[in-house]
Amino acid sequence: MWDFLHPPLAASLAQRYDIHYTLPSACARALLAGTADLGLIPIAALTPELRIVPGCTIASLARVRSIQLCVKQPFSLGEIRTIAADTASRSSVAYAELLLRKFYNSSASFEPAPADPIAMLQHHDAALLIGDPALLALEQRAAIEAEVGPCTWHDIAQLWHQHTQLPWVAAVWAIRADVRLSQREREQLVLDLNTSRKHGQQQIDALVAEWTPKIAIPAETIRTYLTENIHYLLDDSCKQAIQTFRTLAAELEILPPLEPLPFLAL
Repeated sequence: MWDFLHPPLAASLAQRYDIHYTLPSACARALLAGTADLGLIPIAALTPELRIVPGCTIASLARVRSIQLCVKQPFSLGEIRTIAADTASRSSVAYAELLLRKFYNSSASFEPAPADPIAMLQHHDAALLIGDPALLALEQRAAIEAEVGPCTWHDIAQLWHQHTQLPWVAAVWAIRADVRLSQREREQLVLDLNTSRKHGQQQIDALVAEWTPKIAIPAETIRTYLTENIHYLLDDSCKQAIQTFRTLAAELEILPPLEPLPFLAL
């Protein structure tokens, strides 16, 4: 979102886009309800009524750090009975359920819960933490385990990569299929989003400085997250990962089928 928030392009982009910030799951609901035209949404929320905008993604090629499944010892992944789940991202919950059911023969139930790892683990065998709460929990791991006992921490992206040899993909830009755009407008949309992505990747120092006061995580951890943990380009391997995820999720009846992936025509 760099260009949408910073000069010199923010003013001109504001004439083409009216931006609203909310949770990923709420972005998807707004798209499907017709109250938004374009959204950065979890891949679990993709439907035939939406079109993926080429170029940008939120993904990880190995460890992502920001999606953690914290399991109380001595439970193994196949022995978990209940999981307290932060529901901020539908894809993260679907990934966790898919991985546990397909590769660990688990029938664990997911219970919605506020993102408080100590409270989650006091009442459940495991906790699924997403986004900033996951990053913070890793920093506070010793204090959390002092309260609830020893835990095993599983990075969901790393588990996915281990079992599929594919990137872990969280989200993509999607636009409603009924939004009428000319060829020029479609090309401009793709250009705007991808140019902003590229400019943001060139401004890591500024992003680290901007976010360090907002979250209790060391600056170098934020830098590593932005430069090593997150992958931003929707390349062929990421497209294959999305299709594999949706195919497996459909086979397990976690999500409805989505084949082929619906892309915005250019």
